[in-house]
Amino acid sequence: MNINLQEKFAEQYHKNPEAIYFTPGRVNLIGEHIDYNGGLVMPCAISLGTWVAIAPNNDGQFRLKSLNFDIETAVASNIVNEKDGTIWANYPIGVINEFIKDGKEISGLDFLFYGNIPIGSGLSSSASIEIATAFALNTYYNLGYDKLALVKIAKRVENDFIGLNSGIMDQFAVTFGEKDKAIVLDCETLKYKMVDVNLGNYVLAIINTNKPRELADSKYNERVAECQTALKLLNQEITLNYLCELNAEKFALHSHLISDETVLNRATHVIKENDRVHLAAKALNSQDLTTFGRLMYASHQSLKTLYEVSGKELDTVVDFCSGYQHVIGARMTGAGFGGCAIALLEKGYEEDFAKHLTDYYLDKIGYPAAIYISQIGGGPSSL
Repeated sequence: MNINLQEKFAEQYHKNPEAIYFTPGRVNLIGEHIDYNGGLVMPCAISLGTWVAIAPNNDGQFRLKSLNFDIETAVASNIVNEKDGTIWANYPIGVINEFIKDGKEISGLDFLFYGNIPIGSGLSSSASIEIATAFALNTYYNLGYDKLALVKIAKRVENDFIGLNSGIMDQFAVTFGEKDKAIVLDCETLKYKMVDVNLGNYVLAIINTNKPRELADSKYNERVAECQTALKLLNQEITLNYLCELNAEKFALHSHLISDETVLNRATHVIKENDRVHLAAKALNSQDLTTFGRLMYASHQSLKTLYEVSGKELDTVVDFCSGYQHVIGARMTGAGFGGCAIALLEKGYEEDFAKHLTDYYLDKIGYPAAIYISQIGGGPSSL
């Protein structure tokens, strides 16, 4: 963190915070648009994230301020079931609402948030804020929720309060992340295993296209509906709860049921992407980064042509990476429609990569991208 949050809290509230907490963002290494289709994803926590400082107050209100936004808000404990119209503040308000609905006696807290995750970049800034709030409340009040309970609370906020039909991956990844490990998560059963990510002579580069996404206003929910249509059609012959119960071979036996080309493309991506996660886990276990990199490129191509959630900006980044000899794999990460791409970049070429990618992107797009070199980090912590 490049600011002193304790000093900033004192400036804002004229008192010192009683506690400061951190929650990371995440990237998904592979397995995109799988979480709401009951399949496998492979996210990891990153070193970018959200910090929150808190202290009690005597007026019974939850006062919410952020160093990233000029707008601040305050809500009484009896009206936290309503959005206040301030986009960023609705995430902590939704979490507070869930705690109160669950019978937890919490009231009168001052919050100051600070995050270094680019907003709208696809690095789960919203999940990071949600879990930062939930972790802070749970720890400060010693409420006894386990990590999975916090994840489920945050998912309810996203689905019911914010109104986005997203899966559980983002909240799970930022909560369960471990340093230098990826999570292979079954989004249907929530069973998971940790996989060592030994990048050896490579680093994880995150490239922000600087094209923001508003997921609730995008075609994200449309993709969810298209997958549900595919599932319904397949269930004319077989019984499935999720698309990812099929592998590519079994899907080929029943794909004739889907006559709409767009719906067929969506289902094809989901099923083949789920298979790629299995292959990617094997590659990491074997420390075969070359194969892992090829799977990243294949994933991006599928997201571009079959699922249609990429775009000129993300494709420009991946096109550059595919022609840059010191990158062995790249793909969009997150839901798409803008946001970020990731790349496996050979150590020692960080500055050269950033310079040449910036020039290439600026020429093609007209404004610059932002490049970050991130560590694979751990989950929420008290500071």
